[in-house]
Amino acid sequence: MSVFRSIMSAIFGRAQAAPPAAPADPAVETPASAAAVLAADAASPPPVPPVSATPAPPPAPAAPVDVVAILTGLEAQAGQKLNWRQSIVDLMKLLGLDSSLGARKELAKELGYTGSTDDSAAMNVWLHKQVMRKLADNGGKVPDDLKN
Repeated sequence: MSVFRSIMSAIFGRAQAAPPAAPADPAVETPASAAAVLAADAASPPPVPPVSATPAPPPAPAAPVDVVAILTGLEAQAGQKLNWRQSIVDLMKLLGLDSSLGARKELAKELGYTGSTDDSAAMNVWLHKQVMRKLADNGGKVPDDLKN
C-alpha cells in the first residue's frame, strides 16, 4: 500500500468506524417484499466489475470526513504533544505510520515532489500541504489554512 493510501486509510477508516445509524429491523420485513427482492435479483444478471491494470483508489466516503476532528481526537489520546497541523512527521506519528526520512521520500515521490529530497525541511513543508490537499480532494473536510 502506498504511503498516502496508508494516511487516507488511517484517517478515513476511523471516520467509517464511527457507530452507524440505527439499522432497520429485519423482523419487520414482509414476505411480499422479500419475494419481490428475490424475484428482482433472479431477473437481473450480477454486475461484472471492470478490469483495470492499476488498483482503484479507496472509495471516497459518502459524507465529508472531518479530518481535523479525527486528528484532534487522536492527539488527545496520544499522550504526547504532536504538532500535526504543521509537521508531516508528527502527522504520520499521530497516525501510527512510519515517519522516517525514507518513508517521507517515498511519499514525496508518490505525490510528485520535484524539489530536492536532500532538503528535508522544504520537502516536509510541501508534503504536509500536499497531503492536506489530497485528503480534501478525496472527501476530507480540511480547512484552507492547512492546505495553503
